[in-house]
Amino acid sequence: MAGTVVAMSPKSSLGINAAVFQQDYFLARRKVFSFAPKLYIWDSTGATLAFVRQKVFALRDDVRVFTDETQSFELLHIKGRNIIDFGAAFDVTDSLNDQKVGVLKRRGWKSLLRAEWDILDPLDQEIGKIREDSALLAIIRRFVGRIIPQGYTFELGGEAIGTARQSWNIFAPTMTVDLTTDPAKRLDRRLVVAAIMLLMSVEKNVERR
Repeated sequence: MAGTVVAMSPKSSLGINAAVFQQDYFLARRKVFSFAPKLYIWDSTGATLAFVRQKVFALRDDVRVFTDETQSFELLHIKGRNIIDFGAAFDVTDSLNDQKVGVLKRRGWKSLLRAEWDILDPLDQEIGKIREDSALLAIIRRFVGRIIPQGYTFELGGEAIGTARQSWNIFAPTMTVDLTTDPAKRLDRRLVVAAIMLLMSVEKNVERR
């Protein structure tokens, strides 16, 4: 009816407009000195945008991404499709509308020496990739572990549109994520956030195997 104002719930009013999904540049940090490892995403001012409290990470486990440590507002649900972590695929769902955003799939054999992930759309069609930086550094990391920080490139349609670079601090691993070359957000930032959470947890687990 004309003139009627429809009140929106907090979930419907936030949606994809959540602050973390509007960022072209942010920091992600993994806090390891706690009973359960924690992952944070901060903006350039240090404000918390997203939070994950990890279980003893198993690749079949559900990963729930919240706005902050209160875990009162869930943003994303990341679920592994199977228990085989060698080439695991993870469905990413928007918890606010229960819609599938896409899939992040780790390329098992290729990732033995150099990590590579496929970025898929909601229909499981490939739209992009995430690749570990140089092949040489990737191979060296397999032998020396976390001493050499990791770096990744986000690609969309064969074009590099962003990077994720880890710091040298092995006690507080931090990634700087820069997608300022994709201001139109052609790559859904919900997939970017999910990818960073997985890169900072799955890749670390695989390296220790």
